Amino acid sequence: MPPAGSYRELLWVPWWWWPLGVAAAALVAMQFAIGIRSLPPVLPFLILAPVPLWLLWRMSRTEVAVVAGADGEAMLHAGKARLPVSVIDRVAAIPPSAKQAAMGRQLDPSAYVVHRAWISALVLVVLDDPEDPTPYWLVSTRNPDALVAALEGHRSHE
Repeated sequence: MPPAGSYRELLWVPWWWWPLGVAAAALVAMQFAIGIRSLPPVLPFLILAPVPLWLLWRMSRTEVAVVAGADGEAMLHAGKARLPVSVIDRVAAIPPSAKQAAMGRQLDPSAYVVHRAWISALVLVVLDDPEDPTPYWLVSTRNPDALVAALEGHRSHE
């Protein structure tokens, strides 16, 4: 069981993308098999079948987590970036109805964004760090209330 106030989520692609990826690879492989008759017919399938599986697996490796480090300081992990919870001013869940505005006309170009199009909700993390030019982070999450609660829980302990 994870420690109190922690949060961990992998931003997996939807399950139905996997068969679509394999079907797309099979169609392309069939075109190669038909077009290049000197190849063994199974070779294009063997070469191209792993490509969509690898791409979808890579897309699904993005992790969002709030964990306490060895020194006791909590960190927000979003993709490859790390943010100490101590520099967070406030957090808010962005509902799916406001996602287009947050990612569109209201988006600050210097914001840090971990966006996955297949996930409908976002969490806004506003920073209070004079040394960091990034005003806020926008992070995709399937459970924005739990992420906000984890961040708020660690902020109240600091």
